Amino acid sequence: MSLPYQSAHEELHFINRSGWLRAAVLGANDGIVSVASLIVGVAAADPSPSAVLIAGAAGLAAGAMSMAAGEYVSVSSQSDIERADIARERQAQIDMPEEEERELASIYEARGLSPATAALVARELTEKDALGAHVREELGLSEVHAANPLQAAFASGLTFSIAAAMPLLAAILAPEGLVIPVVVIATLVCLAVLGALGAQAGGAPKLRATLRVLFWGAAAMAITAGVGHVFGIAV
Repeated sequence: MSLPYQSAHEELHFINRSGWLRAAVLGANDGIVSVASLIVGVAAADPSPSAVLIAGAAGLAAGAMSMAAGEYVSVSSQSDIERADIARERQAQIDMPEEEERELASIYEARGLSPATAALVARELTEKDALGAHVREELGLSEVHAANPLQAAFASGLTFSIAAAMPLLAAILAPEGLVIPVVVIATLVCLAVLGALGAQAGGAPKLRATLRVLFWGAAAMAITAGVGHVFGIAV
């Protein structure tokens, strides 16, 4: 990411990845967990290979489209709100520029600057880019965090499909009568890898992320398997 300022030393930050990384991790995690849980639940009710494979394939296709559409709609809603707020702020700059400058100065005072320094900073930023200053300081928006619906939809749908293929492939290759244990083991391994990769991409601790996805993935499969076993229906 190119910086709008000159850094005094080399720094490595990953916050610019937050938009697509969140959608990618969500899609991959949901793909593994939902399709694996679906396969395990169906296998607990009806272990026939045809029922398991149909359920897994249908879950992959429907889930990928649902994740992509859901991400696009939700992030588009966020983007609409951001644009509407920016438009209101732009109009406020036209209607009451002096009040907006005082508001900006008060923000800097609240952050620890003296009244004189805050007023000076507000004046200089207003002269350079009043709207940009208020968007950053008042609304808390920046280019790094700007909503990108297409990026989120693509990342989520793609990673869902790739991740969901793992438990489906495990079910296809599993020996007859061992679909559930093979899928469970394969899914837990994939979840561990996903947690570690997600943490690596974001520069976060790997152990906590790995344990988090393992716990919730195992819980989802256990609950779905229990439902399938008790009621004897495909869920």
